[in-house]
Amino acid sequence: MSVKKVAVIGAGVSGLGAIKSCLEEGLEPICFEKSNDIGGLWRYEETPQSGSPGIYKSLTCNTSKEMTAFSDYPMPDHYPNYLHHSKMMEYLRLYASHFELTEHIQFQTKVCSVRKRPDFSSSGQWDVVVEADRKQKTYIFDGVMICIGQYSEKYLPLQDFPGINKFRGKYLHSWDYKHPYDFVGKRVVVIGIGNSGADVAGEISRVAEQVFLSTRQGAWIWTRVWNNGNPMDVALFTRYNRTVQKFSPTFLTNRWTKNKLNRRFNHSNYGLQAKHRFLNYPSTLSDDLPSHIITGRVLIKPNVKEFTETSAIFEDGTKENIDAVVFATGYTLSFPFLEDEAILDSQHTLFKFVFPPQLEKPTLAFIGLLQPVGAIIPTSELQSRWVVQVFAGLKKLPSESGMIADINRRKRKLAKQFVKNPRVPHRVQYIDYMDEIASEIGVKPNLFSLLLWDPKLAIEMFFGPCSPYQFRLQGPGIWTGARTAILTQRDRILKPLRTRVLKQSESSSCSLFWIKSICVVICLFIFMLVTK
Repeated sequence: MSVKKVAVIGAGVSGLGAIKSCLEEGLEPICFEKSNDIGGLWRYEETPQSGSPGIYKSLTCNTSKEMTAFSDYPMPDHYPNYLHHSKMMEYLRLYASHFELTEHIQFQTKVCSVRKRPDFSSSGQWDVVVEADRKQKTYIFDGVMICIGQYSEKYLPLQDFPGINKFRGKYLHSWDYKHPYDFVGKRVVVIGIGNSGADVAGEISRVAEQVFLSTRQGAWIWTRVWNNGNPMDVALFTRYNRTVQKFSPTFLTNRWTKNKLNRRFNHSNYGLQAKHRFLNYPSTLSDDLPSHIITGRVLIKPNVKEFTETSAIFEDGTKENIDAVVFATGYTLSFPFLEDEAILDSQHTLFKFVFPPQLEKPTLAFIGLLQPVGAIIPTSELQSRWVVQVFAGLKKLPSESGMIADINRRKRKLAKQFVKNPRVPHRVQYIDYMDEIASEIGVKPNLFSLLLWDPKLAIEMFFGPCSPYQFRLQGPGIWTGARTAILTQRDRILKPLRTRVLKQSESSSCSLFWIKSICVVICLFIFMLVTK
């Protein structure tokens, strides 16, 4: 069956990639966006609309521009390596304009319901009811791509904190936090030490009397800037590093990472020592938290046992007078427009985090419903490229039993590797997952053949960052600019840094090239032997 008309729900980063993928495959997308603009999570609003995700004014991307870009549209070379949300919105507008995506979007249109048509078992079609200007309209679609992400509903576990209802001060979710001005001279508890919790605690601490950062588990703290000043993901997310990690015992990787992070600052001395090993739990990215701790502006505390009218009592028995509480406790998934609850169970069971396995026809897909250890734009874009191939009848999915078996294998693997956490079921290694989906489409790069006919490119792809452009070199959606984008990515990384021109001594790169070439051949040879 060939799909013609596709509903795309949401015009955030995943939705834009979905529209573009549909157009590439000759499908007819109509995107429904309940707000009046693109961008989704990245669109800052002082007072966000009800049900819309909120971000704080200082929010900066945690992944660098070369690893975050759409695979056939590199970010401008003068952009900083880590983008403020306003710069990310600028990039999304450039992308949408370049590929003429906005003409396929119906703004200020709310999706009320998505339900199977009576003849779904044979047609695979969906009735989609939308509302605009207080008027409802029903569309018939051959396929549906749900692109609202996982930040659509805040998780506020007040039931876990006795006394919070009689607390006289202010409490809010980090979703509602915008800037620190409301906390000048206050004593504030921030609950949760994920990325948002660390950011909010640090920012508030610049104006507050005192900030207490409460954590149950502790955390391993990363920084955006890695060795030699390179962006962290550019330095670490390489095919070479991933190959080494696959052949290294897990305890060695944990030990290396622990020593590396503790050389920056001793996590135990700072009250941050995690109860888990590095690879067993999501880590936190924060450039400033250690500085705020060492200057006393942020004090690390254990979990809050209970609240009184004016204070917080922690599990270690200490009591602190406080004026406000910020819950950085994450989000829950919510799809209120899905009328058939069986489509998505409470565990959000999906084949490769995309397709519900029990549907008679694979004409509904979830995009961006995962937690990659890396950027979301490239992963969700690749998902969309796979989905439109399935919708168009060019690729087939396994049987229901085959999909469920794959899902169960993944669950068992995650259960062995990670400490139990709400984010774990959706967690994937960036390079592994990209290669997995790329293999479904036929766009996974072949380093062996590249080494023979384009060794310069192969070496950059193996030792350099595994940037999204690698998945446009071959197969469906091939982009003629992919090779150039890969070979010039280091120039784009350096350009925004070199704003003061210095004379540099030239050094020959010839010897380095051949050293890397030999290393690539050896690594690939070992990989072939081990995987036979």
